[in-house]
Amino acid sequence: MITTLLEGNKRFVAETFEKEKEFFAELAKDQKPTVLWIGCSDSRVPVNTITQTKAGEVFTHRNVGNIVATNDWNLSAVLEFSINHLRIPDVIICGHYGCGGIAALDEENIEDKYIPIWLINSYKAKERVDEKLKALHIEIPREQRMNLIVEENVRLQLEHLQEYPFVRRAMTDKKLNLHGWVYDMYNGEIRIVKTHKNR
Repeated sequence: MITTLLEGNKRFVAETFEKEKEFFAELAKDQKPTVLWIGCSDSRVPVNTITQTKAGEVFTHRNVGNIVATNDWNLSAVLEFSINHLRIPDVIICGHYGCGGIAALDEENIEDKYIPIWLINSYKAKERVDEKLKALHIEIPREQRMNLIVEENVRLQLEHLQEYPFVRRAMTDKKLNLHGWVYDMYNGEIRIVKTHKNR
């Protein structure tokens, strides 16, 4: 696979970079993305492919389960840079159906050390869905339940995002909109789950 990556880069240079030299020369001087994408690390959810965007248009942060953890200094720095310096007006949290991270919320005898600690930041999404299903006295297939948890996790992470003072301030100043999306790998479509628009 390493060889494939390097060969792909050679094709990129020959077939794309050389033909669009002016575009990449301008891009090298400065970046002006208008969206911050917080998504899952899953290899099946490539941001630029599923949104048909070009280099320089989307500032990206990815992690297992598209989680916003307020004790994650990496994400915190990404957010601070995006909002305070790049002045990005739109933040998208995008989950996806079939997410292995969300599925791991059901695993009890997991031997991994770090994944369960990380997923604590999503556990409330599972609890909310299970409480709603219990209150309605209904049972649904596991895949359908997992899809509901994926969607609820996006809503939960939007809540976590608003725990950052500079995020709240940007929203109050009508400089920032938050979007919660879910990508469906089976049909390629993005579904809007929740939006916080301030303008």
